[in-house]
Amino acid sequence: MDKTRHDSLGLEQPAKDRTKEEHTSSCNTWSLTMSSLESSIADHLQCPRSIPARLPSPSFQPPYPSFSVRFPQDVTQLVIAIVGSQHRPSVSPTSDAVSTSRAAISSFLASPRTSIPPSFVEWASVTDNRGYYNLCALAYWDSKSSYESWASSSGFKAWWDGLDADADSEDDDHSPGWFLEILSPTTDRFETLFNTASAREGSSHLAGACMSSAVQEHGYWGSMRDRIPLSQTDELSANNLNTPLPSPSPSTSTGQRKKRITIPGQENLAIIRSGQDWSTTTPEERKLYLETMHPILQKGMDFLQNHGKEEVGCYSCRFMEVLESEKTEKRTDRTFGLAYFDELASLERWSREHETHLAIFGGFFRYAQQLGNNVTLRVFHEVMVLEEGQQFFEYVGCHEDTGMLASRARG
Repeated sequence: MDKTRHDSLGLEQPAKDRTKEEHTSSCNTWSLTMSSLESSIADHLQCPRSIPARLPSPSFQPPYPSFSVRFPQDVTQLVIAIVGSQHRPSVSPTSDAVSTSRAAISSFLASPRTSIPPSFVEWASVTDNRGYYNLCALAYWDSKSSYESWASSSGFKAWWDGLDADADSEDDDHSPGWFLEILSPTTDRFETLFNTASAREGSSHLAGACMSSAVQEHGYWGSMRDRIPLSQTDELSANNLNTPLPSPSPSTSTGQRKKRITIPGQENLAIIRSGQDWSTTTPEERKLYLETMHPILQKGMDFLQNHGKEEVGCYSCRFMEVLESEKTEKRTDRTFGLAYFDELASLERWSREHETHLAIFGGFFRYAQQLGNNVTLRVFHEVMVLEEGQQFFEYVGCHEDTGMLASRARG
């Protein structure tokens, strides 16, 4: 790929914040070979702006190429369902209990009873800050009706609705908790960015999806917002942030709840899934990434998980390892962060101002320098800003820091 400059979260550092030498070395080839750019916002989603873009100037040219996913015009809403199990610290990730949970989820995703399976499924896992092992599948559909048809015909909905009884075994260390997080952004509330047009991740697997040519809206502060079509006419602010959510129901002594908890939707909840793939890097770059960049990224994700709610408006952050398949616990050379922020402005402030994200920027600059700016690490992100009705968060027998359960006030 071209010599490029990206941070490992897919949030770009503006060219004006770089040294002249760094900017020049990373974009000479790019500026000579690319004479035109297209908007990250698809033509059919463009409209006259009532809110000015953050674009530095109409003739702005990014210092390196990046690309966005294009969907067919008849795709107006996506569904990303995150279906997972949570296992207590005493349960090994390779145990029969985890295998049973994995098989249960997989049986619905691959059910022969449905004619509308997900377009793409990715399996991932993380051990959280309480020591609980979380295994999940991320499944993508290109419409809400397709998801609902699958949930009904596969038997998933009936299974999920009947899970309460399974959470009553308080004394059974092998009984898992379960979580279901359904994100349903309309395409005007969704944006993507990839540092290579050849990689396929997440929503790019949907039928008819393709990659754009190089886009203009990146490489400056505010570009993430500018790529969201609705930002042309909407500030995407959350106006109810000072309204406290109800306290959660009482927990058991282990922090494991015995009942189902549904979290209400929140106005303009901002979600980012940002991925890193070092599977095709050279041995030299792989070693450098794992020894230098990955630890800095891990520290940033740990901060969001442990202190994000109080300090930067991040309710939840999972730094997950992508698994080889639904049948194995074997890791790939891929990770992603999945973070839920109270609004887009909070995500922007963390990425622009907080020391943990600035450390990621600085670390990647040193990383790129050591490689002579010939970076083959692949990064991408998907960002969505959801209306209240485009979110569904439900938890059965999970501890109180799981996902959006952490958004609630503590009693």
